[in-house]
Amino acid sequence: MNTTEKLLQFLDCCPSAYHAVSYFEKALEENGFTRLRESDDWNIRKGGSYYCTRNGSSLIAFRIPEEKPLGFMIASSHSDSPSLKIKPRAELESEGLIRLNVESYGGLLIAPWFDRPLTVAGRILIREKEAIASLPLYIDRDLLVIPSLAIHMNRKVNEGYAWNIQKEVLPLFGSKEDSTDLLSLLARETGISKDRILSHDLYLVPRMKAVLFGAENEFIASPHLDDLECGFANFEAFLSCHNNRSIPVFALFDNEEVGSSTAQGADSTFLSGTLERMQECLELSANDHHAMVANSFMLSLDNAHAVHPAYPEKADPTNRPKMNQGVVVKFCSRGKYATDGMSSAVVRILAEKASVPLQDFSNRSDMLGGSTLGNISIRHVSIMTADIGLAQLAMHSPCETAGAKDPEYLLQLMKTYYRSSLFYDDNGNIRIL
Repeated sequence: MNTTEKLLQFLDCCPSAYHAVSYFEKALEENGFTRLRESDDWNIRKGGSYYCTRNGSSLIAFRIPEEKPLGFMIASSHSDSPSLKIKPRAELESEGLIRLNVESYGGLLIAPWFDRPLTVAGRILIREKEAIASLPLYIDRDLLVIPSLAIHMNRKVNEGYAWNIQKEVLPLFGSKEDSTDLLSLLARETGISKDRILSHDLYLVPRMKAVLFGAENEFIASPHLDDLECGFANFEAFLSCHNNRSIPVFALFDNEEVGSSTAQGADSTFLSGTLERMQECLELSANDHHAMVANSFMLSLDNAHAVHPAYPEKADPTNRPKMNQGVVVKFCSRGKYATDGMSSAVVRILAEKASVPLQDFSNRSDMLGGSTLGNISIRHVSIMTADIGLAQLAMHSPCETAGAKDPEYLLQLMKTYYRSSLFYDDNGNIRIL
């Protein structure tokens, strides 16, 4: 099975951030990694492989070399995607029909959510004797639809329209005559009694499989390509590579789509605290730790905008990534991306070693773009960083499009990255081993 086929299977297994973390946890356990709980004392040894999670939606994994490490080779992706999140007490009745009360999560494209079968995914929090347990949930059937207003009642809808999420973007759930509420349905679907369900973090997700399409199957269509496509290639490379000189670190953060300012986001202590606990367990001095951080690098992996054939004028005049033409290096002088000349030079050396083509992305100078993990993570772990990703169309849609060749390019680049080490020589120049 090739990389893209594996990616499609992975995407189908991961309808939410909680499912992605659960998937990676299982793979890590199967490959001999030891789970560390943040609430416990850590016992980290040279030659060991470890991972820890936070909130069930973020994860950090790392390997410790046998010798004193030069530094850290960190690569981060995010687990969440823009969606519609179900509120507590979600049922709303109107004209004998029940809809679910939802709110936007992240900067989603609204129009593609209408008139397609949907279901819910995420987690439920249940009472487990005297404890609270978290259970990933995906209801594997067509459950919901957000119906459009007929064109006969809004003849100008195709001329442009602003939807009101509270009024118009609520999914149809049932009829008033049916007494089933959401919690009762969750209890029935899971076999857990309703009185044990304490709370939930549930999102609407489209009922579609990840597929290849195009004249030669050269494209991928799937939910969650932003950013599980990068997360998958990042993880597969991490799992297959060892490094005898530096500590490879795989990081998966939640809540990037809403600014990362949560306890499990990139703008938290999760990464910095994990690195500090490594230092303490390995009995390294603070001076050693600072030297290691200086001899470190971070890749922030999140997809980039491909040139859209219907809107070529929206792309920068000279930096115009295309699908199936390689990994994208992302630049922004306003600091929305962490890449600069030095970090991009490191990526180019790594890409040459991996025989992987690179493209550059920059927004038009008269358009504002989004940000991602890199510029946020370095507030807490200040190391040289580059933002990279893969080119895609329809970003933040429930069905996104990417190139079928690109996952293999990213996988090969990441394998080279995780096997490499970086340090400053006596002349102050960067060397890559």
